[in-house]
Amino acid sequence: MSEFWASRRVLVTGGHGFLGTSVVAGLRARGTGEVVTPTSHDYDLRQQAAVAAMFAEHEPDLVIHLAARVGGIGANMARPAELYLDNLLMGTYVIDEARRRGTDKTVVVGTICSYPKFTPVPFQESSLWTGYPEETNAPYGIAKLAQLVQLQANRAQYGQRGIYLMPTNLYGPGDKFHPAVSHVIPALIKKAVDAKESGADHIEVWGTGSASREFLYVDDAAEGILLGAERYDGPGPVNLGADRELPIRDLVDAVVRAVGFEGAVRWDTSKPDGQPRRGVDGSRAEAEFGFRATTSFDVGLARTVEWYLAHRVEAEARAV
Repeated sequence: MSEFWASRRVLVTGGHGFLGTSVVAGLRARGTGEVVTPTSHDYDLRQQAAVAAMFAEHEPDLVIHLAARVGGIGANMARPAELYLDNLLMGTYVIDEARRRGTDKTVVVGTICSYPKFTPVPFQESSLWTGYPEETNAPYGIAKLAQLVQLQANRAQYGQRGIYLMPTNLYGPGDKFHPAVSHVIPALIKKAVDAKESGADHIEVWGTGSASREFLYVDDAAEGILLGAERYDGPGPVNLGADRELPIRDLVDAVVRAVGFEGAVRWDTSKPDGQPRRGVDGSRAEAEFGFRATTSFDVGLARTVEWYLAHRVEAEARAV
C-alpha cells in the first residue's frame, strides 16, 4: 500500500473500459482510499452540466481522464467529425471543471496518434509540434493534443496541477474485437480465428505490411499511468512505451502463429497503412517516474488470444 493513494478519492472516467479496468485494478491494489468509476450512462461527459454534476457529487482529490471515443483506421475514416468533437468536448470539460473546483491533480491520457505523420523514430516528446498527424488519425489526435495545450495554459494562468501521458498502441485482455472499432491486434486475432474455424485457406490484411507499430500491454500502461499520477508533476507530455518497434508484417506472422492458422496471408494494398512508423522514446517516463514496461510481446499476445477465445460474445459486442 502507498501512503499517497490511501488518503485519496480518485475519479476515473472511462473506468469500465479496456484501459480503465486495468487502471482501476491497479488503484485497488495500491489501497486507494476511494475509487469512483462513473459510466457514460451516469454522466455524458460531452455535456458541461453533466461533468459539473459528476464533480459535485463525487468531489475527487485526483482525476484520471481515460474516457474517449476510439477506433482503428476504419472508424477514423468513417467517423472523423464525431471522434474529433466527442473527444475534444470530454477532455475540455473535465479539465476545466477540475480547475474550477480546485481538484488537487488531473491526469489526462492522450494518444500516440497526435504525433506528426513523419516523426523520426523513436518518437520524442519534443517532436509533437513539428508537423501534421497522419491523415486518418488527425481529427482524433488533434482533439486529444488540445488537452495538453489546455493543461499547460491552465498551469501557467491558474496553477492547475495536471499531467499528460501518451501510451503507444495498447493491446491485451479486455480489448474491443468488434470490427467497427477494433484496433490492429484484436482485428487480426478475430480474422485469424474466424478463418481457422471456417477452414479458409487465406486471410486478407489491409495495407502493405511495411508500416510499424509499438505495442504496450494494457497492464503495463496502467502501471505507467499510476506511477505518473503519483510521482510526476511536470508540464511536459510523457510517452509510455515498450521500447519495441514491430513491423506489421511481423505482427501478422506472430498473430497467425499464436492462433494456429495455417493458411496464406494476402495483402490488400489498396487499403491504407496508416502512419508509416511508430516507436516511442520512453526515456522521459523512466527518468521522471521510474516506468519501464515488463511484459514481453509474446506473453502479452498469448494472454490476449486466450482471453478472446474465452470471452468472444463479450469481446465482439463492444461496438462503441
